[in-house]
Amino acid sequence: MKIGVIGGGQLGRMLALAGTPLGQQFAFLDPAPDACAQALGEHIRADYDDHEHLRRLADEVDVVTFEFESVPAETVAFLSQFVPVYPNAEALRIARDRWFEKSLFRELGIPTPAFADIQSQDSLDTAVKHIGLPAVLKTRTLGYDGKGQKVLRQPEDVRGAFAELGSVPCILEGFVPFTGEVSLIAVRARDGQTRFYPLVHNTHINGILSLSVASSAHPLQALAEDYVGRVLDKLEYVGVLAFEFFEVDGGLKANEIAPRVHNSGHWTIEGAECSQFENHLRAIAGLPLGSTARVGESAMLNLIGSVPPVEQVTAIADCHLHHYGKAFKAGRKVGHATLRCHDASTLRSRIAELQSLINTA
Repeated sequence: MKIGVIGGGQLGRMLALAGTPLGQQFAFLDPAPDACAQALGEHIRADYDDHEHLRRLADEVDVVTFEFESVPAETVAFLSQFVPVYPNAEALRIARDRWFEKSLFRELGIPTPAFADIQSQDSLDTAVKHIGLPAVLKTRTLGYDGKGQKVLRQPEDVRGAFAELGSVPCILEGFVPFTGEVSLIAVRARDGQTRFYPLVHNTHINGILSLSVASSAHPLQALAEDYVGRVLDKLEYVGVLAFEFFEVDGGLKANEIAPRVHNSGHWTIEGAECSQFENHLRAIAGLPLGSTARVGESAMLNLIGSVPPVEQVTAIADCHLHHYGKAFKAGRKVGHATLRCHDASTLRSRIAELQSLINTA
């Protein structure tokens, strides 16, 4: 089977690394000349709205997926005329727009922060009066890793904030005094079979995910699965979906979803019976889903801007390095390292050791 992937970044690269042992081949459509997935399949260099090259991709592959939600939903809808595409265009349309996303959560009875649609500075001023401060102003689309958003703490932060984010459609969300950030990675097959990985505790620095630690018997696991299951069924979803939550007062409030394999699920490569990448491919290819059970105690640390010397990373016991082959650049995810240990105490020690290496690199 040949699989087409819209996007040729590290997520596409890791999909191909997981699919090659299954006998799958890959073609990536990406406008970047240095797309880091290109070493693992055919690289069709074209824009995401280039119908000629999209049609070429559709003619060459058996099924199409995408590696990030900046892909226009119209691209998926166009491709769907010629080849199966998973997840579907409606799932992408909703997940890439924070207003549609939060509105879906509200429709499904999933708790969210207070939120309002912002189309101008005047509508922002009005929304702040109702929601109050502090609050977070976010662009409705294309924001990620802390980009496209601003925390509003005082009235002076509100003035000019709409223009500061580009005078594009935004959403205002009430600030959530959370006690923790967690995410749930789920996978749904073509026949509706669904499996969930353990909840993951996430730590962000400057809006970028730094550390993810897979939990053991988290008390909110069942609640998170209930909320995520509602979204998967409503969207008739196929593939892996990540749902980020805030832990608040012993419960969960929805933050956002990602209609794809996700950074907080990278630990599954070494830390689960079947990784999120393999399970995504199984789902879209119509294969049986693999087990999402943990294998030991696991964590993932992102490598931002640069990768420490390989010999130093690999010298850490229980550590597995994933270098993306991307040019080093400040604020850019250029790799990650996963840790898999027999017990939680050892895992904490290894995390500290790896963090020390990253901080001194």
